Amino acid sequence: QVQLVESGGGLVQAGDSLRLSCAASGRTFSSYAMGWFRQAPGKEREFVAAISRSGGRIGYADSVKGRFTISRDNAKNTVYLQMNSLKPEDAAVYYCAARSGALTNYYITAYDYPYWGQGTQVTVSS
Repeated sequence: QVQLVESGGGLVQAGDSLRLSCAASGRTFSSYAMGWFRQAPGKEREFVAAISRSGGRIGYADSVKGRFTISRDNAKNTVYLQMNSLKPEDAAVYYCAARSGALTNYYITAYDYPYWGQGTQVTVSS
């Protein structure tokens, strides 16, 4: 089992950047595919980005493609989400998620990830 702790959220202005981090416990981080999801008030949790165990396969939601970058450092047991050109509609609680094994074809689905962090708030002012 893996435990996930997100950090890096905060209040920024539109156009600014933030980097979220998700630190994972345990010695087998490299065996987990990782994802980032977000949830705004009154909305369902939505997929943002995902990365395979080695980092060789990456996927993004259309709404963030070209602005957000997911990466991982298996030596540091950490996955990152670099968010550039932030928009007010990016404001949400951002969650890190993990699944043991390969990134599946359902990686945009929250149900595909059994392990979740507690979330970090991102607020974007216009």
